[in-house]
Amino acid sequence: MIPFILSILSSAIIFILFKLFKRFEINTFQAIVFNYFTAAGIGFALYGDAWNSLAWEQNSWMAYSIMTSLLFISLFFLMGLSSQENGVASTSVAVKMSMAISIILLILYHSEAPSLTKAMGIIFAFISVILVSLPNEKSEPVSNHRWVLIVLFFGGGALDFILNFVQETQLTVLDPSLFSAISLGLAGCFGVIILSFRLLKRKTTLALKNVVAGVVLGIPNFFSIYFLLLAYRTTGWADTTVLALTNVSVVLGTVIIGFVLFKEARTSKKMIGLAVAILAIITLYIAEQ
Repeated sequence: MIPFILSILSSAIIFILFKLFKRFEINTFQAIVFNYFTAAGIGFALYGDAWNSLAWEQNSWMAYSIMTSLLFISLFFLMGLSSQENGVASTSVAVKMSMAISIILLILYHSEAPSLTKAMGIIFAFISVILVSLPNEKSEPVSNHRWVLIVLFFGGGALDFILNFVQETQLTVLDPSLFSAISLGLAGCFGVIILSFRLLKRKTTLALKNVVAGVVLGIPNFFSIYFLLLAYRTTGWADTTVLALTNVSVVLGTVIIGFVLFKEARTSKKMIGLAVAILAIITLYIAEQ
């Protein structure tokens, strides 16, 4: 249960930091690049002694590591852009609503037949994130970056499913923390290549505050992934339940934070959505008892 809770807290902190980046004029892409090296460094420092030399021989996980690293950096950059342009609430909803895709894929992959209670909980979760994502037309201008929400929706679903698939089928000789660290490090390498081209073309300049912001961001980023993989193994719940509970809990937390800290608009639809989110969490929890 502890890894599950820590995964939720780590994910919520990421959204808060992205919102603060805009306030302090942080270059989001530069921060993301340095964040990955920080996250990878944490993983190797804490769990480097867990390396198993058999991982070189049973190396099918490497292709998935490259795949996830590409998704990491592209989705993370879009998440930062959307948090600033579309708001913390709408962005967290788009990312977490992507569980619709990943849950469907997991149900098909596991040939799972959800109970009525669990099915109701998942439906409540979908309804809650839809409600809190609806903009207030009277007070919230429509962003020109709404397309980012769609990309995050599909990309996030693909990433969640791949992470679950990897931890079940590919990590027999490799610790989840090291898989996370390697994937995050690769994402940082891809980011450096892109950043180097931008620097050479003088489209951007390095700044110390961006490096510091990246270091701070890298801490919750590593643990959000690591604790999610650990939660799959330790809660005793079905993977679809872990995923649904994690996502709806992050939505609940980030929307409340958006209201309290960033004064994002409160609408009746969002308030109802929060209530339904709480109902979804209770229902899904009961379904696993």
